[in-house]
Amino acid sequence: MFTRWSDIDRMFGVMDLMRGNFDRLSNEFYRSRGNTSSWVLSDGIPRTNLYDKGDSFAICAEVPGFAKEDLNIRLQGNYLEISGKRKSDLPEGYSIHRSERGTFDFSRSMTLPTEVDSSKVEAALKDGILTLTLPKAEAAKPKLISVN
Repeated sequence: MFTRWSDIDRMFGVMDLMRGNFDRLSNEFYRSRGNTSSWVLSDGIPRTNLYDKGDSFAICAEVPGFAKEDLNIRLQGNYLEISGKRKSDLPEGYSIHRSERGTFDFSRSMTLPTEVDSSKVEAALKDGILTLTLPKAEAAKPKLISVN
């Protein structure tokens, strides 16, 4: 009787070992393709926050590893598109032994709640965070009307 339970325990032990190896292999597979980054959504789009500051909007987007030259921002009316392309950082004459940080392209678009003044938009990149300040167009700013 003890032999049977021992055999079953051994079988479950082997199954646990196989499951652990499979989990490790599948995690490595997805990590090597850049699909498990915490700074991107499941479809490869950087995470963003949109804030309404009254007379302007502020957008913060996580873009670690991108230089300002790698980013493009396009604004038309209240439609905003942020895109980027991270190039390979492989030094000349080297070959890849292992790569977890490959090239990466993204495009994130959104419709802002109101139109903004495109001539006053500011963009800054610091510590992997792209911050956009988008002043609202005069027609979209709230106005205080006095009662006579």
